Amino acid sequence: MRMLQEGQRMDKRKLFRKSRLLFAAMAAAAVALNAAAWNSSAFADWYIAHIFPFWVNTYGRITGLFPISVGEWLIGAGLVLVGMAALLGIAWAGIGAVRAVRHILRRGSRKRAVCAFGRFSRGFYRFFAWVLVSVCLVMTLNCFILYHASTFSEQYFGDDDNVYALEELIGVYNMVAEQCNSLSYAMERDESGMVLYQGSIGRDGELLDMEDMARELMAQLGEDYPQLAGYYPRPKALATSDFMCQQYMQGYYFPFSMEANYNDVMHILNFPSTMCHELAHLRGYIYEDEANFIGYLACVQSDDAFFRYAGYLSVLVYLNNDIYKARKENESVYEKALETIRPVAVEPQVWTDNVFVVQEEWDRINGKALIDTEVVDKAADVFIDTNLKLNGISDGAVSYSRVVKLLLQYYRYHPV
Repeated sequence: MRMLQEGQRMDKRKLFRKSRLLFAAMAAAAVALNAAAWNSSAFADWYIAHIFPFWVNTYGRITGLFPISVGEWLIGAGLVLVGMAALLGIAWAGIGAVRAVRHILRRGSRKRAVCAFGRFSRGFYRFFAWVLVSVCLVMTLNCFILYHASTFSEQYFGDDDNVYALEELIGVYNMVAEQCNSLSYAMERDESGMVLYQGSIGRDGELLDMEDMARELMAQLGEDYPQLAGYYPRPKALATSDFMCQQYMQGYYFPFSMEANYNDVMHILNFPSTMCHELAHLRGYIYEDEANFIGYLACVQSDDAFFRYAGYLSVLVYLNNDIYKARKENESVYEKALETIRPVAVEPQVWTDNVFVVQEEWDRINGKALIDTEVVDKAADVFIDTNLKLNGISDGAVSYSRVVKLLLQYYRYHPV
């Protein structure tokens, strides 16, 4: 009996040593991969071309079998684990304080209860450490490396002097504005003027819903841009879309579940470009400006007027804001540009359609919100800005407006 127990102890020690080695290997791999990506865009490019698609084609297909957002539920589970870790820490702080008082008063302690709690705590924190190192490795493989790859512009637009005249900016803006004006009249609407969507006709002539149409358009874009070719899972609506609205977030790519998720409470005309934007992340384009541009490009190539209108709307404000900035920075240059080309007036209906969330939904969301929307929005801004800067994007959330530069590059190579 004693020999059997001794053998079991030895087996446990061997298993423990092996688990420690595996843990160390996973942590070392996360560090090494991040170091390699930070120091070599060639490594990041190779990884995206040869390894990253494997995760989409395997893990992404598995999570795609679930109708709900797996990533959303994993975040919920993660928050529970963090909460438990904090509570256990508080409990041990309390136990320490009680022990100190008992020691001073020279009273005994309930060792059995404390020992049992200690065993549970050790087991929990060991599990928590495994979850933490796994998340770090998965985030490295499916997110962090991607930040250091060659950009879409470097891959497909070649050498560019990055110098654009204000007239070029106004020219692209006018094209987008004219398309928006024209397409706004082509939309089917209900009695209140809200745009309706009845489905899209795919390349094979079948009726597709919005999710499958987004997948088809992204795959179609892959014919011109090889990195975008391949399998795409169906985008999924988020159960916590109300909370996403409070963050002013249209969608989210979950690296640990390889899913493209969208906010289904926002205005319907935001859906197409958001779906394509999040799917772009699944092809290795992690920068927000690039995903914005790819989402735009996928939508405007469609034969479906609804998708085209949504695509043009998705960049209208970016272009409008940059023209406003140009005018504010140098009034004389702006006035000189007007001698050649003047900005097109945008129809009131277009601005009405170009809304994040309709007022009725905002009233509902704010009426039941546990946390004030302004607080949530500020916290989300800090998180996004910090995450971008930690991954080497020095201007943080400002990178979202770089989509204008990509539009200018694209239309320089593809004149309207």
